[in-house]
Amino acid sequence: MNKDDKYAFLALPLLPVRLNALEAAWYLGFQPHEISILVAAGMLEPLGHPPANTPKFFSTESLAELRDDQKWLAKATDAISTYWRRKNGQKRTGRNS
Repeated sequence: MNKDDKYAFLALPLLPVRLNALEAAWYLGFQPHEISILVAAGMLEPLGHPPANTPKFFSTESLAELRDDQKWLAKATDAISTYWRRKNGQKRTGRNS
């Protein structure tokens, strides 16, 4: 999907009640790959009890509450930064060994 798809989706007068990970990322202002990081960190909860290897869906109502919560946004941003700091630190450690 391209930028035009993103802006067309966000301009809908009424969003669907259930969003996939890509749509949730657009709605929250995160990158699509960051949604799985937030789920793994316990910062986002998908609907139902989906197995690890299946698509996740999120409640638009729950996302709207999170989107308006500045403290949650700061924690989510920190969780993503921490993830990448650890991931990049593992790469450096692997190269030095």
